[in-house]
Amino acid sequence: MLSSNPATTGLFLLIVAGAIGITVAAARSTKSTSDFLAAGGRITPFQNGLALAGDFMSAGAFLGLSALIFSSGFDGFIYAIGYIASWPIVMFLVADPLRNLGRYTMADALSYRFDERKIRPLIAVISLVLVVCYLIAQMVGAGQVIQLMFGLSYAAAVVLVGALMIFCVMIGGMIATTWVQMVKAVLLLFTGVLIAFLTWRAFGYDFSALVEKAISVHPKRSAILASQMLPKDPLSGISLGLALVFGTAGLPHILIRFFTVKDGKDARLSAVWATGFIGFFFLLLFPIGYGAIALIFNDPAYHQANGALLGGANTVSIHLSHAVGGDFLMAFVCAVAFATIIAVVAGLTLTGASTIAHDLLRTTDPVSEGNSTRGLFTTRAVTLILGTIATLLALAFQDQNVAYLLGLSFSIAASANFPILMLALYWPRLTTIGVIAGGCTGLVLSVTMTVLGPAVWVKVFGFGAPVVSLDPPTLVTMPVTFLACYFGSVLDSSRSGTQERARFAEQYSRSIA
Repeated sequence: MLSSNPATTGLFLLIVAGAIGITVAAARSTKSTSDFLAAGGRITPFQNGLALAGDFMSAGAFLGLSALIFSSGFDGFIYAIGYIASWPIVMFLVADPLRNLGRYTMADALSYRFDERKIRPLIAVISLVLVVCYLIAQMVGAGQVIQLMFGLSYAAAVVLVGALMIFCVMIGGMIATTWVQMVKAVLLLFTGVLIAFLTWRAFGYDFSALVEKAISVHPKRSAILASQMLPKDPLSGISLGLALVFGTAGLPHILIRFFTVKDGKDARLSAVWATGFIGFFFLLLFPIGYGAIALIFNDPAYHQANGALLGGANTVSIHLSHAVGGDFLMAFVCAVAFATIIAVVAGLTLTGASTIAHDLLRTTDPVSEGNSTRGLFTTRAVTLILGTIATLLALAFQDQNVAYLLGLSFSIAASANFPILMLALYWPRLTTIGVIAGGCTGLVLSVTMTVLGPAVWVKVFGFGAPVVSLDPPTLVTMPVTFLACYFGSVLDSSRSGTQERARFAEQYSRSIA
């Protein structure tokens, strides 16, 4: 517990005050639904790229991946490589056409070609499943970090995070969320550089000495420099790679950010900036992860009597910051981790609110679409409800394994959203029936196979062996979704299907040009 450390308390209060100050300032510029959901399209490419990086560089990435490298070596870095590799796909295939066709959500872009009364509810359901999976995991992680920092009960920590998240989103909307993400991204990049530099300095600026020390103290010795997962289970390794590389292009809280800039060119430039920031950040995890092995793996000061790491496996980078920078740097890292969590859950909540208010309620309350004041009120009300539900679910999932929720999010995104989006943008024969067939297949199949896999069936439910050994199931679910979209479309002989195929050449292709 760090609550007795004045530096931690001061930095924590400074972070909270900064988030509240940004939110209050942003509230003055939030006058309409467009401002609330898309910042009025006024964000610059550099700002949006930094905010995209902030969305993607979560505390889970910083704490979780460094912990994975600490325990398994190079296998943890494979995750980072997958995350980095996903961004060129977003940059070259998604950003530009998505922004040119949509206003607030992915469903906007699809509505140009297909029957929006059928498409919007489907995309909204998929998006909400993704948001909820991500949101519960972040909220549970937030509760555990704050509990560790200040000695609060888990329930009090989760309620605190939920209240701050609801306030930041409901008052400031996308403008506040964007600025909080930008500040958080800068802090996280600075933190990564500082820890990596101090770790490098501890070994006389000799990286080979750092790696040699890590090999000498780790039980797996030189095996930490090579993948151990891929030789043992190559199919699951390939499946994981597919989920990481293609899942990013289907994550709703990432896609929604491309609507905050003025046009497709700026959306593409945003992705360029984001790729640079994210790639640089994940490269820092290599010296941080191996530096943690070298400096704290055998240090009893950071372990319990039974040999377990103090605070759990995810506190590796926090302990490393103490080893190389003392109490103040450790306090700063904890404060940045808190800011990271607040920013990510705020972005996820805003995504869920926009999905419900703009896609689901649009068909039942069309007045809100044309009434700026009423639409803004509806969106803020939905934010309050969604934030409250997320807080309650985080309380219910306290003792559950939340890692599978994040994996499920990437698997669903790669299995349902990504195939639909790619075919909608580039295949002229896709129809509404094909979209529905593919979306339903990808959603149901990915969720079912994940529940029956080792992440849930064994680790959560406690059964001896999984029904489905492939983990994650993307190697099966993503191709099946493409096939469902294909056969649903080519077998569609309806009049509406014929009209949709004919429209692609004129209206749709002209819009993305």
